[in-house]
Parts: sequence; C-alpha cells; structure tokens
Amino acid sequence: MNRHRNDGIDPVARSRSRRRALQAVYAWQLSGAGERDLIAQFAHEQAHEIADLVYFEDLVRGVMRHAGELDAALAGHLDRTVEEVDPIERAALRIAAYELVHRPDVPYRVVINEAIDSTKRFGSEHGHTYVNGVLDKAAASLRSLEAQARR
Repeated sequence: MNRHRNDGIDPVARSRSRRRALQAVYAWQLSGAGERDLIAQFAHEQAHEIADLVYFEDLVRGVMRHAGELDAALAGHLDRTVEEVDPIERAALRIAAYELVHRPDVPYRVVINEAIDSTKRFGSEHGHTYVNGVLDKAAASLRSLEAQARR
C-alpha cells in the first residue's frame, strides 16, 4: 500500500472517492438522474472531506457511460441478472468492473478489497461475500495476466 503514496496517490482519499462514487452510482441506478447533476451533488458533499475528486468523477462518469459493457463483463460471473443484484452490490460491482477494465493503474487486489469494504459499509450483511466471489472470478478473466502473476 505504501508504494501508492510514492506515486502521488493518497489511498485514503481514493477510498473516500470510491465510497462517494458508490453512493452516486446507487442514486443513479434508482433515480436515473443525469451525470452532471449527480456529480455536482456528490462533489459538493465530497468537498467537506479530503477525497480525490478527479478520481470520484472518473468512476461515476465511467460507470454511467460504460454500464452496458461493464454489465456484460460481469454477467458471466453472476448467478442472476445484473438487474436482480442488490442495488448497493450492483453499484460496487460496476465500479470495480470499471476499475478492472479501464484503470489498469489500480492493482486488481486493491479494486476487490475496496469493493468489499464499501459493500460491508453500505450493503446487506452478507453482500460483501457475494461481491468478493464475483470479483475474484471477474478479475481472473479481466486481469488474467496480473492475476496469474500474483498466484
């Protein structure tokens, strides 16, 4: 984890950004609100805590713009349709899938751990177990070279 600090990345600020992104994606899934409105609402809230606002915006925009692609990447690893997944778990999975596909600078283990932590915080009692199982399989296919090198 400390090596990220050398890259100019604050892992604590990134974690806060992911939590805010989870809330924004969750709100989008339920309301269908527009990208600009959601980012403005949650960015304002985020200004009150130290977070990586650029990363937050990238996650929210990325999930909203690539939702179909992300859902397709996750579909083979789910035991139900994407729409049937609990909304918090679905938001966490979509954010993680976005990072796995579009943010190769973030190690896949960080992506999985952050998704689990967010789901533990906001999701159902056992939601994090489901998210972990799905993302383990998704990472093995979406980041196969990285996953194989770690084993």
